[in-house]
Amino acid sequence: MNYGNNLKLIRTAELWTQEKVADSLGIKRSTYKEYELQNSIIPLIHLNNFCNIFDISLDYIFNLSSNKKYRDTKESIDKKEVGKRLKEWRKEKHLTQEKLASILNTTHSVIADYERGRYLIATPFLYTICKNYNISADYLLGRISKNPF
Repeated sequence: MNYGNNLKLIRTAELWTQEKVADSLGIKRSTYKEYELQNSIIPLIHLNNFCNIFDISLDYIFNLSSNKKYRDTKESIDKKEVGKRLKEWRKEKHLTQEKLASILNTTHSVIADYERGRYLIATPFLYTICKNYNISADYLLGRISKNPF
């Protein structure tokens, strides 16, 4: 994944310090710094909040699109909606839960839990799906209603 540089570029373009972003996200500055350096993976909750603060798309952060913003973007992420969209996408691609788990190097039960809306999909898994299958992260997370790709 290559999002750290985009986090920094967006933050500095708005003249925000790491401390100000961290405070807005409710985390320590050192934690946020690790996200920018990509020494630590940013959880989707923090990434979503970052995107909301700066009114920017996840697709832009992930370098999936040059579109910085989508119209009518929802700010919140609903785990059930994410699970529903993930399952619909997986079936459209004719992937079993086992096959998707193999692609993501995880277990079938993890995929099942995501699709049930039990847990929010992990950032690296979301990125891998979006990058390899040309689907919008904003769409899969329910932030926008249609896949723009």
